[in-house]
Order: sequence, then structure tokens, then C-alpha cells
Amino acid sequence: MNVLGIETSCDETAAAVVHRDANGAGEIRSSVVLSQIEEHSAFGGVVPEIAARAHVEALDRIIAAALHDAGLELAEVDAIAATAGPGLIGGLIVGLTSAKALAWAAGKPLFAINHLEGHALTARLTDQLAFPYLLLLVSGGHTQLVAVHGVGHYERLGTTIDDAAGEAFDKTAKLLGLGYPGGPRVEQRARSGNPERFTLPRPLAGRPGADFSFAGLKTAVRLAAEAASPLSKVDVDDLAAGFQKAAVDCLVDRTRNALAMSAGTRFTALVAAGGVAANKAVANALQAIADDHGLPLVLPPLELCGDNAAMIAWAAAERMSLMPSGADRAGDADHPALARWPLDSLKPPQAAA
Repeated sequence: MNVLGIETSCDETAAAVVHRDANGAGEIRSSVVLSQIEEHSAFGGVVPEIAARAHVEALDRIIAAALHDAGLELAEVDAIAATAGPGLIGGLIVGLTSAKALAWAAGKPLFAINHLEGHALTARLTDQLAFPYLLLLVSGGHTQLVAVHGVGHYERLGTTIDDAAGEAFDKTAKLLGLGYPGGPRVEQRARSGNPERFTLPRPLAGRPGADFSFAGLKTAVRLAAEAASPLSKVDVDDLAAGFQKAAVDCLVDRTRNALAMSAGTRFTALVAAGGVAANKAVANALQAIADDHGLPLVLPPLELCGDNAAMIAWAAAERMSLMPSGADRAGDADHPALARWPLDSLKPPQAAA
């Protein structure tokens, strides 16, 4: 099957066509992502109203480009999928409404996809990974540890109780005057810094459970920056390195706890997804954990770490392939956009049919 996917949950306008064959193998036939970095860089973060307006202006041509690159007409796709949440509500409405209109006009089934499920299933698109596996979802809006037992069957082992790791990276970059997007810039400056110079906390590290907390770490970086002000280049490098090391230590501690909590589950791999998974320090630390537990580490290619529509199309293809014969495949036509939509609230396709 060929599925057209649309992603507009934050500040990327994206469309893609993904093919899933009868054996479950996936192929990305096209993937077009338009970033809004320039629109938001002056504000040091995403402005929801600007993001929604940019989606409205760009989405039609992005969809057209994805179909063109895939060599398909709209009538030739088997289904249309769009992110329905979680995310910024204005952007979600733009993408989901467009998908509903296209599905109605072309007579195609519509799949309203959870953005987090897209991340959760990306490893099956890229590596045909078998269930179950442990997922560390670490992005600008989400930091979670999830046991992925099957399509629609997600067990949340831990989540952030305040800020997401990606948000902490972005806010630290803004504090240090590094600009937006913050994650790659903090990583770049951290390479030249001394991570031991500043004493920074590791919130929740050493405690039971697999929940995360990054608000206190952000505050500690701010206080350290104020104490060292005015900041020299060396100060900024050292603060970036110290923050990154503390954040990675928190991710490592919580991931090890999640594996211990799931000792009875025979995971096939440790998987990382989301924009922060592109960070080399994070990847190296997760590789060490995977090695210690005799598991492969699966990291999506860089272009699939951040928000993209290929993962949305693939999640729909996975769901569609499992739906019983004769099931209503237009059942998502009335699905609303949801700013909040927990991953572990989803159900397998069979139960939804």
C-alpha cells in the first residue's frame, strides 16, 4: 500500500509518501520537510500563531511536492494520514483539516495519527524491528520511556514531570545566547567545554522509577550563568558542556531503571527517537546501555529523528495492515485535533475496528 502522510504538529510543515509491502517492509518514496527556523529564530522558540500561519501558506505545495517526488497522483494512494495530536492545536487543525478534505475528495480512508506513535514505530520502518522493544522518546515536547509491545499497545514506564529534554536544550541555548534551534548549538559548543567546571544537579537520578525532570537543571544553569556573568566564550562552552553532561546522565539513569523495571520482558532492542536522539553524546551513552544489556541500539537516520511525515504515513500503514477485512477504514473522518493525546491511551487496530 502507498500512504500519503501529513505532519504539522509544531514548526515543520511536512508531507511524505511511504510504501509498505505484503511482507511488512517499508520504503519512503518521498519525504518533504519545510522548516520554520527563520520564522521563529528571533523569538528563541516556536510561536504557535506564526507556526499555524506558516503551515497554511506552505502545506498545499508541500503535499504536491511529496506526490510528485513519489511519482503518484492523489488517486493512486491507498490512504491519507495526518497528525491529529499531540502538538500545537493551530498547526494540528491545519494539517488534519487538509487531510480530511483530500480524503473526502479522493474517496480515500483517513487515518488520524498520534504523533508519538509515529516516533514509536519509526524503527519498524527503518529496521523492520520486531516487537517488543524499549523506546526512549526524547524531543522538544516529550521525554518518555515506553515499552512498545505492538501497534497500539504502548506501556509508558516513565515520563517527564515538568519539562522535556529538548525544551531544556532550547532554553539553555537561549539563556547562553546561542540562538534557535538550541539543541544542535548546545551540542556544538559543548565539544569545546569542560563539563566538570560547573556543579549542576541530576534531577531524580538515583531514585526509583523512570520519570524525568529537567526544570531544576534549567534553573541551575541560569543561576550559574548569572554568577559567572558577563559570560566569556569559555564560560558558555563550559556551561553548555556541563548542562549536556547532566542531561545525558539523567537520560542514562532513567533508561537503566526502565530496563530493570522490565526485567521480565525480552526486548529486541533499545530504540531512541525524537530530535534529541540526534545528539551524539546521547547516542554514545545509549550505546553503552545497550551493550551492557546485550541489546542492539536502533537510532533513526538524522532526517527521521525530528518531526517528519514519513513516520505518520508509516504508522497509518501499520494500522491499516492490521485492520480486519471489511473494517470501516474511514472511521477517523470525524477525529478531532488534540493538543494532548497520551500514547498509552491508544488501542490496537483490531480493537478500534
